[in-house]
Amino acid sequence: MNKESPRNALLVVLLTALVCSGLVSAAVVVLRPIQLNNQMLDRSRNIMQLTGLLPGDQTVEDDEMLELYKSLDRRIIDIDAADFEDEMDPDTFSKRQALTDPELSVAIPSDQDRASLGRRSRFEPVYLVWKENTLDRVILPVRGNGMWSMLYGYVALEPDLNTISGMTFYEQNETPGLGDQITHTHWLQQWQGRRIYDDAGNPRFRVSEGMVEPGSASAEFEVDALTGATVTASAVTGLMHYWFGAHGYQEFLLALQERPPERPADIHP
Repeated sequence: MNKESPRNALLVVLLTALVCSGLVSAAVVVLRPIQLNNQMLDRSRNIMQLTGLLPGDQTVEDDEMLELYKSLDRRIIDIDAADFEDEMDPDTFSKRQALTDPELSVAIPSDQDRASLGRRSRFEPVYLVWKENTLDRVILPVRGNGMWSMLYGYVALEPDLNTISGMTFYEQNETPGLGDQITHTHWLQQWQGRRIYDDAGNPRFRVSEGMVEPGSASAEFEVDALTGATVTASAVTGLMHYWFGAHGYQEFLLALQERPPERPADIHP
């Protein structure tokens, strides 16, 4: 029998492919929990810095960070129903995957798509921070197209659901030294205390075209311009107007004001 026959060669290729496929499948199964844990850790660091719960200037180790994150009141909201969704797990829900599922996402009307998204998930995770039985902060995810990349961030609101207590952009690929100013701490600190809505309920928050003049009529709604990054600045304004507008979180926030949530019994300080 010819050991170098085409049939034997094909058999070797098939066996090799089968073994490699098995090894890849096994690796996926073994590494999946590690990947999920790392994803949760990354998420927890971005969210926890907005909660006001981290201890001073002390370094928080990974295990402690995860425990703090898991102590938060983590929920999923149905944006269109303006209510909480109790069947989904906020720790495993993927809004990026939801965007590819017509059952889990919706098209954004072009006249409302200030963030240039095209579609959005029907569901989003929300993080509630409690001080005893009082709601202290609400943290919501936002995103929108910048000049070169999708901008992903979280906005933390004070109990009035209008005043910003913190902001972070955790993923972006804007121009270094220009658009990436949105990640600079000194600029993000300006967001604290700014308001999103005016007295008529219209989204007013924006990135200014220059330096904000203290005491001006618009100062409470504005942060300083991003020098040399007009497109990115406009994108930030656009994503805030979209997510806190009628097609975004506005109806949910109004419902939350009318029917304040109760602190779950299993949430501890």
